[in-house]
Amino acid sequence: MGKTHACTDPKHHVHDAAAFVAAVERACGERGLRLTEIRARVLSLVAEAGKPIKAYDLLERVRDGEGAGAAAPPTVYRALDFLLANGFIHKLESINAFVACHHPNAAQHSVPFLICDRCHSATELEDAGIVATLDAAARALGFAPQAQTLEVHGLCARCAQAA
Repeated sequence: MGKTHACTDPKHHVHDAAAFVAAVERACGERGLRLTEIRARVLSLVAEAGKPIKAYDLLERVRDGEGAGAAAPPTVYRALDFLLANGFIHKLESINAFVACHHPNAAQHSVPFLICDRCHSATELEDAGIVATLDAAARALGFAPQAQTLEVHGLCARCAQAA
């Protein structure tokens, strides 16, 4: 990893939830998708969290507010499904939590994540080489990959220094 990309910087994430939602609205318009009120609300909550957020915590935050989804938890899950299917958020399977994608205008993509087991931060490690290497290794074994989820657990630099 000779070159540093913004996505490999642990401080680089979605810092402005409203601007992120606006970017997703534009992407939806370009793709002919509909970002409903509840989808935008769930997306905003994921972006505002600043670290991976579990569906249960999202449900609690939606219930604590007013408006779309406050009385209907299944709509939150449908919103998450839409946001995942269209690449606006990622699901971290090992901790069953969601994070906003750094690239709402990009096509669906696989991204390895570095997950801190102490502070629970998740760094989106944008490295096409890692993704390509895993894909090539799978194909060399005759396996036809359809999706990748690579999550590396450990301590982020800040937590490792504090240890």
